[in-house]
Amino acid sequence: MDWSAIAAARRRLAREQGTIVKDWGGRLPIALIYPHTYYAGMSSLGLQTLYGLWNALPDVVCERAFADPEALRSEPLALESQRPLGDFPVLAFSVPYELDYWNVVALLQATGVPPLAADRNSTHPLVIAGGPALTANPEPLAPVCDAIAIGEGEVILPPLTAVLREGITGRRDELLAALAKLPGIYVPSSMFPVPCSRFQVPSSTFQAQHPKSQNVEHETWNLERQYAADLDAFATTSVVLTRDTEFGHMYLMEVVRGCGRGCRFCLAGQCYRPVRYRSVARLVEQARAGLRQRRTIGLVGAAVSDHPQIDELVGELRRLGARLAVSSWRVDALSEPLLQALVESDARGVTLAPEAGTQRLRRLIGKNVTEEHLERAARLAGRLGVQELKLYFMLGLPTESEKDVLAIADLAADIAGWSGCRVTVSAAPFVPKAQTPFQRLGMAPLAVLEERLTRLRPALRQRGITLRAESPAWSAVQGVLARGDGRLAGVLAAMPANTLAAWDAAMSAAGLRATDYLRQRPSDEPLPWKHVGRESVIGE
Repeated sequence: MDWSAIAAARRRLAREQGTIVKDWGGRLPIALIYPHTYYAGMSSLGLQTLYGLWNALPDVVCERAFADPEALRSEPLALESQRPLGDFPVLAFSVPYELDYWNVVALLQATGVPPLAADRNSTHPLVIAGGPALTANPEPLAPVCDAIAIGEGEVILPPLTAVLREGITGRRDELLAALAKLPGIYVPSSMFPVPCSRFQVPSSTFQAQHPKSQNVEHETWNLERQYAADLDAFATTSVVLTRDTEFGHMYLMEVVRGCGRGCRFCLAGQCYRPVRYRSVARLVEQARAGLRQRRTIGLVGAAVSDHPQIDELVGELRRLGARLAVSSWRVDALSEPLLQALVESDARGVTLAPEAGTQRLRRLIGKNVTEEHLERAARLAGRLGVQELKLYFMLGLPTESEKDVLAIADLAADIAGWSGCRVTVSAAPFVPKAQTPFQRLGMAPLAVLEERLTRLRPALRQRGITLRAESPAWSAVQGVLARGDGRLAGVLAAMPANTLAAWDAAMSAAGLRATDYLRQRPSDEPLPWKHVGRESVIGE
C-alpha cells in the first residue's frame, strides 16, 4: 500500500468541488482514465462529461485516474476511493491526443495489466478507449484496446454501459461479441486483417476489415462515427471544479461542437461534423448553475464566435454578472460585443490564427481569412484595450516556400502596428491527420522544418516579436501516430520512457521507419483507417 499516494489523492480531493463518491456495492465500477496529468485532465470537458454521465446512472460508479509521473512510477490509484486500477473490471481511457498514446500503455504496465489485448484474459480488466484522435484513426492502439469508441460519448455510452452491465462477469469472448454489435464500437479482435500498404505486415494491421462471421473479402465494411444530433439534450459542462488545473478559475460550457469552415488540415472540423449549436436558453440555464461556483464562464468550442446568436448570448451572460473567457474564435467573425466582454473580464490576451503568412497559402489550406480581416481584428483589439495578441501559424504546409515563411514575420509586424499590442507568434509543424482532406499528404522532413524555424526566429526577433515553437521532432512522432497502423502498439509497449531516444530505439528494433509513415500516400493506396468514420473524406 502506497500511503504517500493515498495521502496525495486525499489532499487533491479536499480541494475539489462536485466530486462524486459512491459505494461499490451492487454497482459496475469503471475507472475513467485521462492519459496525462491531473492538471491537464481536469480541464478536459470530454473527461468531465463522461464522469457526469456515468455517475448519473444509479448502478455505475465511475472514478478518475491520471497519468501523473508518480502514478507511472508506482501502482496507479483511482482518485475517489484510492483503489488500485487493477481492482476495476473496466478501464476506460479518454484519449484526446496522439502523443498521449504512450501514457495509455505505460499506465497499463504500471497497473500490472498486459498492454496488448492478445495477452490478456477474463481475469484482467476490460480496456476501452475513445477520443477524437482514435475516432480518426484507432489503429495504433487497436492491439492495446478490447474496444474503441468511434464518435461522441453521449450517444455511445448508454448502449455500451448496458452491454457492460450484462456481460462483464461472463465470458470475455461473449462480451466482446456483444460489444462488436453496437453502433460506433470497434472491437479489433472481432475483425480479421487485410494488408493495407506495401510497408505494413498483415499480422498486426486492421484495414478494410470485416466481421469474421461475414468472411467477405471484397465488400468494404465501414464503422460509422456516432454523434449527438441535439446538444441541448446533454450538459457538456464542468462537473468537478478544482483550482489545481489550467482553467481552474472557470466554469466551462460547450457552446458549439464542430466547425463548418472546412479547413483542409483540421481534424476537429471533420471529426465533429455536422456543426451544432446549443440554444441560448440552455446555455444561460447552465451558466446560472456555474455562477454559483465560479465568476468566470469559459465558452468552449472549435469556433465559439460562429454561434449565430453569440452577441445575444454574451449579453445574457454579462447581465448575469458573468466574466467571460473563450477557447477560440474566427478572425473574420470577431464579434465586438464578445471582445469587449473579454476585455472587461480582464482577459490577458487574444489569440488569432492566420495559420499561414500569405493569402495564397491560406487559400490553399481552406483558411479563408484575408489580410483585411486580420487588420480589422487587430485594430478592434487595440481600440478595445487588448494588451497582447498571440498569433498561431503552421510551418511545413503543402507548397510552402521560404517566401511564405518570412511572410509570417511581415504579417506579425503589421498586426503589431495595426493593434499597438504586444505580439507573440506560436509556430507548429503541419501534421497531416487521418479523416481530413489532407490525409494523404506527406509531412515536411525534420531538416526542412528545423531550417524554416531557423529562418523565422531571427526575422521575428528583428521586429521585436517573440517566437514560441513546437518541437519538430515530437511533431514527427505525432505524425507517425496520427496515420499509423497496429505495429505501433508494439513500439509503444517497448519504450521504457516517453523520450525521443526511446521512440527511435523502439522503432528501429521493430524494423519500422518514420519516413514510411510520414510520406505522401498515393491515391490508390488503402489507408489503415478506412474502415472507420465516413465512407469518404471531402476533397479526396
